[in-house]
Amino acid sequence: MAEGLLRAALQASSLGGDVDVISAGVAAMPGQAVSRETQEILKEKGAALSGFRSQPVDDDLLSQADLVIAMTDSHADVVRRYFSAHAGEVYLLCDFIDPAEGLAGADIPDPIGMGAEAYEEVAEVMELALSGIITAVKNIKK
Repeated sequence: MAEGLLRAALQASSLGGDVDVISAGVAAMPGQAVSRETQEILKEKGAALSGFRSQPVDDDLLSQADLVIAMTDSHADVVRRYFSAHAGEVYLLCDFIDPAEGLAGADIPDPIGMGAEAYEEVAEVMELALSGIITAVKNIKK
């Protein structure tokens, strides 16, 4: 879901198609499609993820990354520990949300199996981070 939302936000920004967005998980099963709930939310927001298949994070993916955004502190720790060469590129999603929202340091749970409402809540939090992520990407691109 985060990949689709970020791609759509980047397309609407001055960065357009100048940024590659790739998602991977620390415990992802390779080849899974997005959930029905994710498809519905992305469709509502005009942010489709056609052809998406899950993949585990690995050194090849990380070596292509300028910015790695984890949903939870434990996921960020796994990436930092097992891929220490990329530790400085790892941030939490909530690091990009305005501190006034009160979400600093918060984990964003994986909504899988928790119903449509959980997916909607996660999407709302993800959307709060989009402008901060876009600003960070712009600063990297300078």
